[in-house]
Amino acid sequence: QVQLVESGGGWVQPGGSLRLSCVGSGSIFALYDMAWYRQAPGKQRDLVAAITPINLTNYPESVKGRFTISRDNAKKTVYLQMNSLGPEDTAVYYCNAALPRLGKDYWGQGTQVTVSS
Repeated sequence: QVQLVESGGGWVQPGGSLRLSCVGSGSIFALYDMAWYRQAPGKQRDLVAAITPINLTNYPESVKGRFTISRDNAKKTVYLQMNSLGPEDTAVYYCNAALPRLGKDYWGQGTQVTVSS
């Protein structure tokens, strides 16, 4: 069982930056594929960034060059640095930990990010 707790959300003006953090539990955190997703009202939950245990990363075109995912396995934490934010980035951001081969998939409670002037 893995518990994930996100933090760092809030309100920011367009063009601003935020850094989200997700702290996990469990002794094998380093083995998990970690990812951030977001869900805007009335829309599906979409992948924002992903990072493997060996720090390979993946981003959709919508955030590439603006968002950076990283992890610190010693702290059992994954980060999402978000720059050049726009109103289209407004959503609840969720942290995800997965071990697909074992069918393990865990979610945090989400943190709200609001970008407006």
